[in-house]
Amino acid sequence: MDMLIAPERLELAEAVRDYLAGTHGPEVLRRLDAGPNRDPAIWQGLVDMGLPGLLVPETHGGLGMGLLDAALIARECGRVCLAEPLVESAFVATPWLIAQGQTANLAAVVAGEYRPVAAHAINGWVADGEGESVASIDPLRRLAAPVEAQSDDPLLLDLGALMSAAQLVGLAEAMLDQAVEYAKIRTQFGQPVGAFQAIKHKLADVSVALEFARPVLWRAAQALDDGAESAALHVSHAKLVATDAAYLSAESAIQVHGAMGYTYEVDLHFWMKRAWALGGAWGSRAFHLARIDAAVIGAAHPIGPENTFA
Repeated sequence: MDMLIAPERLELAEAVRDYLAGTHGPEVLRRLDAGPNRDPAIWQGLVDMGLPGLLVPETHGGLGMGLLDAALIARECGRVCLAEPLVESAFVATPWLIAQGQTANLAAVVAGEYRPVAAHAINGWVADGEGESVASIDPLRRLAAPVEAQSDDPLLLDLGALMSAAQLVGLAEAMLDQAVEYAKIRTQFGQPVGAFQAIKHKLADVSVALEFARPVLWRAAQALDDGAESAALHVSHAKLVATDAAYLSAESAIQVHGAMGYTYEVDLHFWMKRAWALGGAWGSRAFHLARIDAAVIGAAHPIGPENTFA
């Protein structure tokens, strides 16, 4: 399969990147971390770009685009550690509701007035005892919310895992960029640490992991959009490689920053915490490995010269 992305798709993602870079910097994350200081203008800007309606059919006032477009934009949301519910609402819950035939509120979704959220059983945790309250690892996301009903629909799971993978790729790219920039200014033994081969190799490993993760992600998005029989396999593959890339990027960035990387004053921790949160959401590593095992080792998915895995 040719996974070269059409220029017009890249242009939309780049426009989103430019908008978020100008409106959603680290200072926004710090302001939100200090309390409920959400700026409604950021969400309105996303609405003005038509992003809540990206996957809504044109007949309902949306843009009628596909999951590959959504994955490209979700990657940009991860890159800035977006603290708005765009991905979870517009790219996960909305297409799932459309697939269920629930279209009554689509006009409100497009207008940004209704932000649906879908709960899946794989993300459910039940508090079964008394104890001390604990903080979310990512304070910019709600730790928990009571729900009366959860779905176990595989489509919802695949949408959530796919978009988590896309955000993880963006998070990994951002942490790599931060590490590279810091390696240029942090000095040891009279020269920038980026001049040392050990640092170069560490950052190169992250870059290689991302080069492997991106095409797997795009393949998964296209397979799910096409309704391919092997879509779940590709989604699990994408979630695994994206999580691995994000974790490796976080670990490497911390090591490049040295002791500074552990401090609150360095912005890196926002991206690292989001990566940890998304890495464990929409199916654990063991869950997705089991799905791949069942498909490939269990022979549910044909393999061989004429049937490529990726």
